[in-house]
Amino acid sequence: MYLRFGIVCMFFPAIVCTQSTESTGSWNVLNIRMPLAKNWSAGAEAQVRSLQFYNDFHYHEAKAWISKEWQKEYRLTLGAGHYDTYQAAGDFIRPANVRDFRVWPQFELLHPGRVWSFEHRYRAEFRFTNLGFRNRFRYRFALSCKPPAIQALRLQVSNELFFGTREPYFERNRISGTAQWAFNPQFSALVGYMYQYDYRINDETGRDFLMLGALFSIQPQRVKR
Repeated sequence: MYLRFGIVCMFFPAIVCTQSTESTGSWNVLNIRMPLAKNWSAGAEAQVRSLQFYNDFHYHEAKAWISKEWQKEYRLTLGAGHYDTYQAAGDFIRPANVRDFRVWPQFELLHPGRVWSFEHRYRAEFRFTNLGFRNRFRYRFALSCKPPAIQALRLQVSNELFFGTREPYFERNRISGTAQWAFNPQFSALVGYMYQYDYRINDETGRDFLMLGALFSIQPQRVKR
């Protein structure tokens, strides 16, 4: 069962791209995390997205955060980042449609397990844009599986909802499925598929994205005294 689910998650993005390469965009992620003091951690992430299959690059972001975890069930995060959305039908065509600096507190309710895990993520975004100040609220549910026979593999499906404070209040829905392979404790690679529905189109006009990611975990060495 687990192996079959993993094969579907890993090869489904390739099937989508083969059938509709012209309409499938790319979603590329570089993620770095590092533990700090006890139950504290920090991270940073960069993303680049395109509306077509590695063509019409229209979006990039860079963000960083710090997190505090309690009893492996609760995590509080404070992050900030810069997010730029450009015009369609080209690569980073200027001027940008939206230049966005965000500050985002986030709370996660975690339910870890040996095989199955799930989480609820609640995020508030305070957005300082070239179009004025905006608020947005996001909720994501994610279900993960680590097959006992393949400990290096982690499968995840998630659904995320976006809500604004202006009409229309419902802005966006993202549904994704990913497969993550840990080559070692410091490096993992991710491949997946995302379907995005925009009720209020002012960002990506594409709907389907191939997701590729590189995830690094920095383990600081303890200084001997």
